[in-house]
Amino acid sequence: MNWFINTITFAIASVAASATVLNVGTGQQYTDVAVAVRAATPGDTVLIHPGTYRGTFWIENINGRVNERIVIRGTERSTVVFDGGTESMHFSDCSYLTLENFTVRGQTGNGMNIDDAGTIETPAHHFLIRNVTFTDMNATGNNDHLKLSGLSDFRITECLFERGSTGGSGIDMVGCFNGSIDNNSFRSQGSNAIQAKGGTRYILIRANMFVDAGQRAVNLGGSTGLQFFRPIDATFEAADLQVYANVFIRSVAPIAYVGCVRVDVANNTIIHPERWVFRVLQETVDPTRFQPSGDNSFRNNIIVYRSTISTHVNIGGNTAPETFTLSNNLWYNSDDPTRSRPSLGVMTETASIYGQDPLLVNVLTDQHLQSSSPAIGKGLLISDTLTDLSGRRFASPPSIGAYEGASTTSVSDEQTSQQLIRRISADQVKITIPPGTDVLLYVVYDLGGRIIRSSRIGEGEHIVNVSLNEFVVVK
Repeated sequence: MNWFINTITFAIASVAASATVLNVGTGQQYTDVAVAVRAATPGDTVLIHPGTYRGTFWIENINGRVNERIVIRGTERSTVVFDGGTESMHFSDCSYLTLENFTVRGQTGNGMNIDDAGTIETPAHHFLIRNVTFTDMNATGNNDHLKLSGLSDFRITECLFERGSTGGSGIDMVGCFNGSIDNNSFRSQGSNAIQAKGGTRYILIRANMFVDAGQRAVNLGGSTGLQFFRPIDATFEAADLQVYANVFIRSVAPIAYVGCVRVDVANNTIIHPERWVFRVLQETVDPTRFQPSGDNSFRNNIIVYRSTISTHVNIGGNTAPETFTLSNNLWYNSDDPTRSRPSLGVMTETASIYGQDPLLVNVLTDQHLQSSSPAIGKGLLISDTLTDLSGRRFASPPSIGAYEGASTTSVSDEQTSQQLIRRISADQVKITIPPGTDVLLYVVYDLGGRIIRSSRIGEGEHIVNVSLNEFVVVK
């Protein structure tokens, strides 16, 4: 039996023994959010009380510490509102910050901005953004709910992104690294829900819901001015991204591989794409520097589409579609199941299912698999620690799609994991081995499933170094 914990699933806001709460709002100690944040020291909490706050609040060079983050928290998500202005808050060259429990609404520039102040070699780092609503951008151009430039070691979770700018993104990353975007909802977006470009690398996009999420729901790569790449000499727009266990409903093209390499799109459920299922493009073209979009994967995905689709896959010039790996997908044309086999151009596909109804509970409202679904047990094992959109561990072999459909899996309940493994800080977990248990092995993995280190441990409590961008398995 294995116990596991994906440590980026648990957000930590450690409090130092001498931590102070700095209250912001009408009648409070502070009325200006930025002034309060500048007064905070590592371990402090800036607590924002109900009210409407108009930015931009500029916050520069504010740094918490490992185990002593500075927390910027609203008392309640719906009643603490950053309304209007160019941006809500703009963070430059900051680190170890937690932002949570408030609403960002109606900005004309970007909803929120986090950057490295142009110091490309020294990124902003260790941000947690949790339980925030980004809504109703008051713009129509390339304006984003959340703009990230030069940010590393971050997590965005349990957030809502809705009604974005026509030409913008929900989350736009330029030169960002080691991040997790999980358990969020993206609705009524413009160009993209998520864009990862400018040298962005090692990002996990997992367990999100995308509904009407724009032209390209996830733009895996893009087009970036050369001066904005991080690192400045990057040879790709994006690399080493994982898009796992998400649901996509509509969008012109749910998936776009654009100047990216080593990107894995797996165990997603895609419903009624409007024109293409995915695109393969190259928008930053220089064969002497940039690798062509290639060496990417599309596997274990359920695709339910209509006959009105333009074509299944759009392949542009200067790309390497022949290097893609496609396997273990389920394609279903709900208008004419006999015509479900996709047209893939020069790409080849193996071990896939065509023309069988995946038997979702409800195509548009509940994408769980019925017990007789042909998708159950037909996937390719990606990682023995991968969980589905509901947090349930995939079986071996896994189901195709965003939800595991098997009736039982080994230790599929996340609560069981928490009883054995508990995060105690941003960089450590406590592993408790019950009395009488045989010696066990713990293994620490990175987000890509690569083993970092392992060791054997016996009964008792053990403190293990595991960052927010790693997970540990005990077996």
